[in-house]
Amino acid sequence: MPYGLLAELVVILHFLFVAYAILGGLLVFRWRWSLFIHLPAFVWAALIEFMHWTCPLTPLENWLRRASGQPAYEGGFIERYLVDVLYPPGLTHTHQLVLGTALVGFNLALYAFWWRRQAR
Repeated sequence: MPYGLLAELVVILHFLFVAYAILGGLLVFRWRWSLFIHLPAFVWAALIEFMHWTCPLTPLENWLRRASGQPAYEGGFIERYLVDVLYPPGLTHTHQLVLGTALVGFNLALYAFWWRRQAR
């Protein structure tokens, strides 16, 4: 499989992971066991945002792009693909803190609601 195609697959995987980290808590209402998969993903995504880390999928995508002869990009996945959609140009650490706080708040609210329903 060509490296360029693999790089595109990593991008798709990355998008799916971000979507799952944000919305995966909703699956707990249908499948209780999904809590054990979503919780680590959600915590990892929050840590990436709060600690200003780079997700390992970003360097993998860049390596695959370079291996296919395409240029790599600077910055992280969110800066490259999501900032233009969600935010004005220029992701700052403050933006990342806001993203992380929104992620944590949304998922904590989901889990609290789910927990209360289970307690009844």
